[in-house]
Amino acid sequence: MIELYNSIFKRKSIRKFDDTLVLTEAELAQIKQETEKLTPLVNDIKVKFEIVERAKTTAKRGEYCLIIYSENKTNYLLNAGYLLEQMDLFLASHDIGVCWYGLAKLKEPQAGELDYVIMLAFGKSRPQDFRKCASDFKRKSTEVIWSGEFDSDVVDAVRLAPSACNTQPWRIVSEGTQIKVYRNTKIKSFIPASKLPFYNSIDTGISLCFLEIALSHKGYEFDRELITEGKINSGLLEIANYNIK
Repeated sequence: MIELYNSIFKRKSIRKFDDTLVLTEAELAQIKQETEKLTPLVNDIKVKFEIVERAKTTAKRGEYCLIIYSENKTNYLLNAGYLLEQMDLFLASHDIGVCWYGLAKLKEPQAGELDYVIMLAFGKSRPQDFRKCASDFKRKSTEVIWSGEFDSDVVDAVRLAPSACNTQPWRIVSEGTQIKVYRNTKIKSFIPASKLPFYNSIDTGISLCFLEIALSHKGYEFDRELITEGKINSGLLEIANYNIK
């Protein structure tokens, strides 16, 4: 995933697409091939990817949609966010715009053992449609999302991760060679409270993707422990522990 680092500073949620720009069959084939190379967060969760024309979904933007189906198992939402964010960054690196589409559904849901999770709406874009630098992002301050001293390049990269309605639910605490990741369960948003844990769990998976790409880019080796039954303390749910070697 290290090759995706530069796309962290380029990617942008594209909400307006130029209908005169279309993806070629070769580009679609490349996107499909890339889904087969993704690195999972959890190895034993079955997932399936499908590329469909936007008209087959309720999405209102983009030319196509990339859909992820998954087994409903512990940490499956973290895994889905972690996987699809790799595609978000890959597509940005090829000037293909993406919008995470949490409310869209398939018009004809696919039956099977795997559940529909979420989709990315995407379409061909122009280089100028993407961000030029970190200052183009609207994000929470570093002090809100990260406590403790650590490599500022890693901290800054994680701060730029996308999230539903820009809620940025991840909270990170670092001390020495330990990095602990939490999800803030007290986020305020116009997303219904009953839906926030679903979307914010996906968001936190996205933040883990950014964290690991940034760590690898800076040459850090690490061990990761996902918490299967995390405790909540002061509204923070334990998600993962990292040990920097």
